[in-house]
Amino acid sequence: MNWTLEVVVVPVSDLDRAKEFYAGQLGFVVDHDMTVNDDVRIIQLTPPGSGCSVVIGKGAVPDMTPGSLHGLQLVVADIKAAHAELTDRGVAVSDIQVLGENPHPVPDPLDNVGFFYFTDPDGNGWAVQQISSRA
Repeated sequence: MNWTLEVVVVPVSDLDRAKEFYAGQLGFVVDHDMTVNDDVRIIQLTPPGSGCSVVIGKGAVPDMTPGSLHGLQLVVADIKAAHAELTDRGVAVSDIQVLGENPHPVPDPLDNVGFFYFTDPDGNGWAVQQISSRA
């Protein structure tokens, strides 16, 4: 039996600002933006190529403190290109860092060990890792 992670709820304070960041700056696809009433709105966004979406919302999502989610991680085939893309889109990203070392030779020395970091407007923390074998 497969068990797939499909949705992660990201706590934000301003839905429209968060939607603009995730869709406009990060390039996530808006799967739906549903307003049930004045108290309930759900927005689902998916990173290109991902099987897991993020949900931001109010009323029908768990009540969590905006900015309290850390350790979210995206994986890309080319970290330098991803870093340049987000920088060009105005996202404040850290420098690319090498964390650890590969136990076996790999075609690109950044594979598995290359990372950079950013936060959304509320302070939710994201990491980006290069794993070219998943491309």
